[in-house]
Amino acid sequence: MTYMTPYRLRSFLTGTFMEDTGWMLDPPGETAPSLLRTIYRKQQLEPGNTSLGLFRFADWLPARRFLEGSSAPVTWKSNGLAAAVGLENLWITFSGYWPEKGAFMRTCSFKETEAYSVCARLDLSNDKVLVVASAGNTARAFARVCSDNRIPLLLCMPCDALDAMWFDEPIDECVKLIVTGSGSDYFDAIDLSNKVCTSGRFLPEGGAKNVARRDGMGTTVLSAVTAMGEIPAWYFQAVGSGTGAIAAWEANLRLIGDGRFGKRKMKLMLSQNIPFTPMADAWKMDSRMISFQDDDHARKQVAVIGAKVLSNRKPPYGIAGGLYDALKDTEGDFFTVTNDALSEATTLFADTEEIDIHPAAAVAVASLKTATSEGRIGKKEPVMINITGGGEAWFKNGRKLFYLKPSIIYAINPSVEEVTERLEGLFSGD
Repeated sequence: MTYMTPYRLRSFLTGTFMEDTGWMLDPPGETAPSLLRTIYRKQQLEPGNTSLGLFRFADWLPARRFLEGSSAPVTWKSNGLAAAVGLENLWITFSGYWPEKGAFMRTCSFKETEAYSVCARLDLSNDKVLVVASAGNTARAFARVCSDNRIPLLLCMPCDALDAMWFDEPIDECVKLIVTGSGSDYFDAIDLSNKVCTSGRFLPEGGAKNVARRDGMGTTVLSAVTAMGEIPAWYFQAVGSGTGAIAAWEANLRLIGDGRFGKRKMKLMLSQNIPFTPMADAWKMDSRMISFQDDDHARKQVAVIGAKVLSNRKPPYGIAGGLYDALKDTEGDFFTVTNDALSEATTLFADTEEIDIHPAAAVAVASLKTATSEGRIGKKEPVMINITGGGEAWFKNGRKLFYLKPSIIYAINPSVEEVTERLEGLFSGD
């Protein structure tokens, strides 16, 4: 019996429609790269009970099943931060841990939204090991979700990001971690994951190409708009790959199609952390292509930035349907934020909203502060800021933490043969 999904897929480049064969990441038969997009058969969103967690937005998630333990982003109208930056209609969408606000993400990051959605898309008959590359938060989220739901997972990370692999409970043996050597970055982790997936035993998660990842992240906008009752005029987020911003754009278009929230396209106001600003630099030059730097120079820049997760050297920026197209369609813009401004924004948010936030979220707060100080936003205009992680200090306080240790440490840029040979037997017990 053929499983009929509640959606179809469409190539952004050609507009061709197709049924999802289960784990489709690229449009079949097309020679030019393009993102796929989900076109849901149900055009009006009907959120379920909050007890469903992320799956309260299942109408617009490519999920084959519901998984236990998820939490949806929460949105509230700001008083404190709004007054500090001079806005009267600022809405905060928070992904993290803050029980008083109804936020229960145990890894304290909006990466849980993509992890639950991606894992819920997996066919129950899948017998391959899912492979995910990460600079930190994504790995922690996937490890938690896969551990709780007994889904075999291989994580690829730079070893300098290992301090991100903390948990409040031990991680199940179905989850393994391999890392690239000291001085490596997210791009090196992606390269390692690609080499792993030359073996037929492993299934590439797909990153931005996986519609489940983007639609999971798009629940931040679904949370905001259903709380606000309208589509915001402005959207603020810090970006490493830009996948979350692409997801926000796609969710915005679905909400326009819903018909109940207006026809506004929110302007994507995105930010990166100086000195690692490849997408911001390309956008300022109105270029679809990113000028890649020397690898060692880029790694040195990544080592300097305060928001380490904003460090993707291979983002879905120029691809059809990617971030460049999203910015063009929404008349968006890019900001660049120093580490000092990041630090100040962290304190500002804690003082005004009374919760700690991740460095990447602070980059977004700093860009919001810049935009308002420059007079770019009307005081009464509806504004959404995506706080992509927070409550970690609150969550960790008084808890015993467990760290996931790597099973294999590779050198930077190992050969395919070395990668696959050393993986032999890693999952033999599963």
